[in-house]
Amino acid sequence: MKQEKLSILFPRQDEVTYREIPEESWHDLGLDAITERIAAKPQEIPLIRRVMMNLTADPQVAAFRIDVFDDILRHPEIREKLMALLDKVRMFYDYGVVNRHEGDEAGIWDLMHRLEEYHDYILTVEAIRECLSEKDLASEGLTGLRDAVNRIYEEKGFEALRKDVEEMRVAASEIRSLTVGINLNDRFEAVSMGLVSVNAKPFKGSGLLKNFLSAVIPRDEIRKEADWDGSYSYYPANSEIGLLASAEQFVETSVILRNPLAAMSLARIPEADGSGNVPRQMDSAASMLTSRIARRLKDTLGRYLNISVKEMADLIPELVFYTRWAEYIEKRRAEGWTFCKPEAGSGSPPAMDAEGIYNLKLIATEKPENVVPNDLAFDREKRVYVLTGANRGGKTTVTQAVGQLFLLAQSGIFVPGTRFRFDPADQVLTHFPADEDKTLDLGRLGEECRRFRELYTRCTPESLLLLNETFSTTSFEEGYFIAADAVRAILRLGTRTIYNTHMHKLAQDLDTVINTKETEGKAVSLVAETKEGKHSFRVRIAPPEGQSFARDIAEKYGVTYESLTGSGAGPSPAPVTPRSPG
Repeated sequence: MKQEKLSILFPRQDEVTYREIPEESWHDLGLDAITERIAAKPQEIPLIRRVMMNLTADPQVAAFRIDVFDDILRHPEIREKLMALLDKVRMFYDYGVVNRHEGDEAGIWDLMHRLEEYHDYILTVEAIRECLSEKDLASEGLTGLRDAVNRIYEEKGFEALRKDVEEMRVAASEIRSLTVGINLNDRFEAVSMGLVSVNAKPFKGSGLLKNFLSAVIPRDEIRKEADWDGSYSYYPANSEIGLLASAEQFVETSVILRNPLAAMSLARIPEADGSGNVPRQMDSAASMLTSRIARRLKDTLGRYLNISVKEMADLIPELVFYTRWAEYIEKRRAEGWTFCKPEAGSGSPPAMDAEGIYNLKLIATEKPENVVPNDLAFDREKRVYVLTGANRGGKTTVTQAVGQLFLLAQSGIFVPGTRFRFDPADQVLTHFPADEDKTLDLGRLGEECRRFRELYTRCTPESLLLLNETFSTTSFEEGYFIAADAVRAILRLGTRTIYNTHMHKLAQDLDTVINTKETEGKAVSLVAETKEGKHSFRVRIAPPEGQSFARDIAEKYGVTYESLTGSGAGPSPAPVTPRSPG
């Protein structure tokens, strides 16, 4: 049996490379809390993050994932059966034999783990085959997976594996308990360990701690010798076997790095007096007394070394990723929220056309009917948006929403909106206000400049760059000068950019200072509009409102010159009601 590489998230792995977005971008886009709501278990959060944070600008990968997700969203029965499978198999939770060091002799526990992995492998093949059969699947990913699993199932080697594994599991099930001998030092620490016997019946009884204390506390009842009555023999462990690995080394080689769903807890055993060798000593001693079954396991499992259990195990987390998002979107649609299937393209320069979009974070705080959707497009001419408007008018919300759209769509997930056609980004980079503790050495402006330069050097024409109040921590004159140069440089590079800023003059001067004949694309003024002094939370291409907006606010609250001096008509200020102290 020769197993091919299977994946419904990472097609053409030999041809496609992925780049991880910065942790700051993930945080700035508000995806931490969203991911926690998507995951059903804490172990699933790293998986969701890993998939969504690793990007490729290859449109074929995005289209491949989008179609797979469409199939899974349309077929809830597939999700139900696969989640039932997740409760049965453990091969991607346990470390198994794949983590043994090269050249290590397989002990009984290693062999038993491999036996259970093969058992889980069989369950997985059968379950995937059953839930994908006779379904109207349209995606290349799931139809290809169905065909591959059918080939595995129909091969003679699979039936032989199933028969051998079941026979060995029956034989291994005869072992129900072990009798262990432990040597102690004067600090009552375990210094070595050995296996006394392997038993077909489990130990039974209660009051284990009570019996232990009654055996060791009365000094006159402590046995002077360790000799055993009856026919038992003591098999000492091999003291020359080194420690399996330090905790750090073990984690580095463990399946948790290759599968974020793997859950592993390592506890360091005290190494005083050589006790760090105890786990491996135990395995060695067990192998001595179980040599018959160990030989049978080695002979049987050795026939199937070319089966990669990990390849099949890695499929389950990928299916979990799609399933959790499908469950979330299905519930949100039932509540009235709108999601659409993205359309991946490959234009030059990279473009975007979005209609009816909104920020995913709003789902947790608003009702669908209260959310104002927006339209936005990047094309050959519109490359940079300078977004201005009043505070709390929705500028940051829209900026975040665009970044979310790309990460969702490139992961294959349907996006919040009515239409989203896009050319994938190789990076989604953000420059939001820095935390206080990051500005102690350089100061706020210095830190902003350093971070911006780092981001700029990573940008390509295929990237998406989102700037939120960048260069706003200094005087207006200094901030304007730096921002103008930065936008000109971005425009020359051609990176799709939204620059959310309170510097209205920057938006006013685009045609005179920023846009030149040297670049085909242009910087465009985008406004979070207001109507009658109220936020509409809608953005549109228009000159900045700037002074006119400030004038409306001033007139509303009676702080124009005319209102304050009584030299002209103006609304009277609202009466102030005195408040009691405290």
